[in-house]
This record gives sequence, structure tokens and C-alpha cells, in this order.
Amino acid sequence: MSWLRAASAGTRLLANRSSVGGRRGAMGAAGSGMGNNTSTSLGNSATTPVKQIQETISDNCVVIFSKTSCSYCTMAKKIFHDMNVNYKVVELDMHEYGNQFQDALHKMTGERTVPRIFVNGTFIGGATDTHRLHKEGKLLPLVHQCYLTKSKRKEVEH
Repeated sequence: MSWLRAASAGTRLLANRSSVGGRRGAMGAAGSGMGNNTSTSLGNSATTPVKQIQETISDNCVVIFSKTSCSYCTMAKKIFHDMNVNYKVVELDMHEYGNQFQDALHKMTGERTVPRIFVNGTFIGGATDTHRLHKEGKLLPLVHQCYLTKSKRKEVEH
């Protein structure tokens, strides 16, 4: 099935999973809704890779575009795991259209390498940039800002 036909038909291309590296349920403690959400799917309502990527970024506080064989991707996921932060992972090498998504990420961020990490809707860089922000104490506040914003939106809606 072509990318355009799949998107137009609203076909869910790949399924969501709730574990990374076999650690099912290892995160999400304290009832905070935190944990990880590994996905090879970016949703079914978009018609272009860029639009699907933008929807995924806007729907999640932390999104990591990754490859399963990438040690830098593993390092980035570990940073968020160790902070007990919920994050969405899109494993590009497991995605039928991973190359198209990687091309779209290249256009959006200026680099084709993985991981490509977005926090609170903003591209923050790769693993090294994320590690630096974490060491400087700036990463967790960015994540918390997103969760606070999302919870305020929910209060207004209800």
C-alpha cells in the first residue's frame, strides 16, 4: 500500500507498544501518567510525513524519533527513563515509512541523524544536546512546563 493511499484511507500503518527494551511497566510510577510509549505509528489522520510528525509532537510532551540499533538513541531514552518522564518513541527503522519520516525530520530540523528529540513542541537536538540540557538542570523544567500547560488546558476544557 502506498504512503498516500494508506494515509488517505486512514489506515493505521503500525501498532503502538508500551515498552522499550523489554521493560514493560517499568515507568509511570507515582500516578503521574509518566512512563514511556514506544510507537512505530504516527497516527492515521495525516496525509504527509511532516503533518504526522507535527501532530505527534503536539500530542506529546516528549517525542524521540529513534532507531533501535542507535546507541545515542538508547542514551537519550535512558535520560528520560531515569527522570521517570513519559515520552513517545517513534522507531524509524521499525516503521514502514521510516525513511520518509527521516527525510521530513531532516527538512524540519536541518539534520538527518537520530535521535531527533522534541520537548514541549520544540526541537531540542539529539542525544548530546539532551544530555547537556539534563546536566545543566534545564531539561526537566522544560518537560514540567509542558505537563503544566497540558493540565491547565484540561482544566479549562472541563
